[in-house]
Amino acid sequence: MASSTLQLARLWGANTVAVIPNVCDISEIGLHTQSPWAKAYRIVAKHLDGTDVAYFMKVSEGQHGHKALKGEFEATRQMFTIASDFCPNPIARGTLKAAPGSHFYICKFYELSDGVPEPNSFCEKVARLHSVHTSPEGKFGFHVTTYNGNLPQDNTWFDSWERCFTNGLKHVFKVYRERAGPQPELEAMLPDFYSKVIPRLLRPLESGGRKVQPSFVHGDLWCGNAAIIDEDTEDGIAFDPASFWAHNEYELGNWRSERNMFSQRYFEAYHTHIPKSAPEEDYDDRNALYSLRFNANGATIFPDRTECFQMVLEDMRRLIDKYPGGFEDCE
Repeated sequence: MASSTLQLARLWGANTVAVIPNVCDISEIGLHTQSPWAKAYRIVAKHLDGTDVAYFMKVSEGQHGHKALKGEFEATRQMFTIASDFCPNPIARGTLKAAPGSHFYICKFYELSDGVPEPNSFCEKVARLHSVHTSPEGKFGFHVTTYNGNLPQDNTWFDSWERCFTNGLKHVFKVYRERAGPQPELEAMLPDFYSKVIPRLLRPLESGGRKVQPSFVHGDLWCGNAAIIDEDTEDGIAFDPASFWAHNEYELGNWRSERNMFSQRYFEAYHTHIPKSAPEEDYDDRNALYSLRFNANGATIFPDRTECFQMVLEDMRRLIDKYPGGFEDCE
C-alpha cells in the first residue's frame, strides 16, 4: 500500500472490520470518486474464510455529512427491501472513531460501465419499487432527512400529496434564497404558483373519488445515479437516493430535461407496468411541475449556475399563464 492508503487503513480499519460481517482485516483502500461534499473509496476486505471482497465506502464531514449518510443508508435500505436488484445492499453506517468529524456509509461495490441501463429491465425495477404501498399510515414523507447533493429535503409527513409536494418545494426555494439571495422575479410568481398551479395539477389526483397511494421513490433518479453492471445485458442499478414516499410519477420529473439520458423510451417502458394517473390529460403538465422541482434542486445545489434557475422561471411562467383560475377551472 502507498503511505497515504496505509494511513487510511490504520485509521479506518478497526471501524470497517467491526461493521462488515465476517471480516478480519482490510487489505486495500483507494479513492474511487469524489464530489464537493463527499469522497468515496473502494475497500478490499479479507474475510474469515480467506476470500477478498470489495466494498464501497462513502465518507462525509460534519453535521450535514452525518445526516446525509444516515438518509442515504435508510433510503437504500428501504429500496433494497422492496427491490433488492435495483440498488446496492447497504451494510453499515457510522462515525469513524479515529476521526469523530467524519462519517461513513458502506455498501456492496460494483464495477460500473458507462451509459444508462437498458430501458425495459431498468424500468421494470423502477415500477416494482413504486408498486409497493407500505408507507406508515399511508402518509407521504419519510422518517429521516434525505439529501439531493448538499441540499437537505424536508420530508415532513403529510396525509395529502399536494401538501407534501408544496411543503417540499417551499423548503427548496427557502434554501435557494439563503444561498443565492433574493430573486424578485421568482418571488413575484410564487403566490400564484402555490395557490393556483399546484392545486390545479395535484388536487385532481386526490378528488372526485381518486386517491394517490404513496410509492417509495428514489428521488434523484438521473443518469448520474444509475449505471450498467452487466455489459452483455445492459442490466443496471441505481444509487445515491434522495428518497421519500411520494406520487410515483414524481420520479419521472427528473427524466424530462434533455440533460438526462432517460429518453422517451424510458417513459414508455415504465408505463407498460404502471399506467399514467388520472386525470391523464394533466399528465404532461404534472410531469413539468415535477421537473420544475428537480430544476429547483439543481439551482439550489449550484446557485452560481443559471441554467436550472432559468428553466424554473420559464416553466413557472408557462404554467401560471395556462392555469390562471387554479383548481376551480377543472371543477
